[in-house]
Amino acid sequence: GGFSFKNVKKKKKKMALKCIPYLTTSFWNKKTKMASSFSRILSSKRNVGILSLALGGSVTAALLLHREHVSAGVPVRRRYPASAEYPDLRKHNNCMASNLTPAIYAKLCDKATPNGYTLDQAIQTGVDNPGHPFIKTVGMVAGDEESYEVFADLLDPIIRERHNGYDPNIMKHPTDLDSSKLQSGHFDERYVLSSRVRTGRSIRGLSLPPACSRAERREVERVVVDALAGLKGDLTGRYFSLTQMTEAEQQQLIDDHFLFDKPVSPLLTCAGMARDWPDARGIWHNNEKTFLIWINEEDHTRVISMEKGGNMKRVFERFCRGLKEVERLIQERGWEFMWNERLGYVLTCPSNLGTGLRAGVHVKLPLLSKDPRFSKILNNLRLQKRGTGGVDTAAVGGVFDISNLDRLGHSEVQLVQTVVDGVNYLIECEKRLEKGQDIKVPPPIKSFK
Repeated sequence: GGFSFKNVKKKKKKMALKCIPYLTTSFWNKKTKMASSFSRILSSKRNVGILSLALGGSVTAALLLHREHVSAGVPVRRRYPASAEYPDLRKHNNCMASNLTPAIYAKLCDKATPNGYTLDQAIQTGVDNPGHPFIKTVGMVAGDEESYEVFADLLDPIIRERHNGYDPNIMKHPTDLDSSKLQSGHFDERYVLSSRVRTGRSIRGLSLPPACSRAERREVERVVVDALAGLKGDLTGRYFSLTQMTEAEQQQLIDDHFLFDKPVSPLLTCAGMARDWPDARGIWHNNEKTFLIWINEEDHTRVISMEKGGNMKRVFERFCRGLKEVERLIQERGWEFMWNERLGYVLTCPSNLGTGLRAGVHVKLPLLSKDPRFSKILNNLRLQKRGTGGVDTAAVGGVFDISNLDRLGHSEVQLVQTVVDGVNYLIECEKRLEKGQDIKVPPPIKSFK
């Protein structure tokens, strides 16, 4: 009796009005309590949109989404016991397979993050991809910032293995973007063809690419593109949306080797990163084409400084300056990057935690690369090799992409210095081999001095 849609609308309106002062008061007066009590509400994909609308736009929503810690995992209903669901990892060689015991699986398989991301979703890429011909992969991704807390029993040992013993339970990650501290940053350009430094950054409060909804992915694009419009000077540039660019623009980006394609690597596709392609993906670059930002590829953003030749010092200076300016512009709009003192900057793949930094050069090493000691030398210098086409490619003509192996537990300056010193050592080895002289395997670099 008395039911009408009009009455329902009135009740909903009253409830919404009652919620607004309570939510805003909770944020300003009970910030610490909000971080734990509201993290589930504020993290859910549906309620992020509701709060953004009800509280006057993305700036207010972003402020509410700040949290110092996250809640424990929410339960997942399962029809079969964990023993029946445990994946067959007998032929696998990745960090996830090395650390996922039946006991850990049984403990975590019934949990999900507040966004609904489960352990099985996180490890699927490692289950589907047993190994890799060049490097031991991680085999697990995060679907959101909370993944690193909810699935810590598995991710912490993976982090220790991948990051050379770094223990996120007792160690803190340093950050240093002072490029003036870099020494001897100019390589011999007879050997080094190009230099590049990249990192990733994630927008707090929005799910990461393996788990984000279409709306969240589009919000990442909107927030980042809006902020990048504020860059000035030699960082001034423009954004090219993959869904809106003209054929001429597309061809130019291909010619510049800037355009990223739909992921075809099974490491990425099995993690769900190619969904809805190319919706809300795009590339921003400055007018000089030396500072780039990829949006919604493997991470929310990939920030890249690059140029031809061997001037790593100049590349790193631009990288640090541009990155700090991008972060300032993001924060001005009420958002912030995912970061904590244990893990540093939080990204999709655990291999990129900390700095998220990969400083690399394309370098010609035709003789050294044939020496049986090459891999040992790289490992002792904490360097890794790839083909110049990326992680899934082989070297061509003795040209390798050489970069730092570590990301976490070392600052940006320390990692780029490791690359500078290490690549110079590799070049000296190549020169000695050209003269018919012997080379030595350097002693291993100590970790976490």
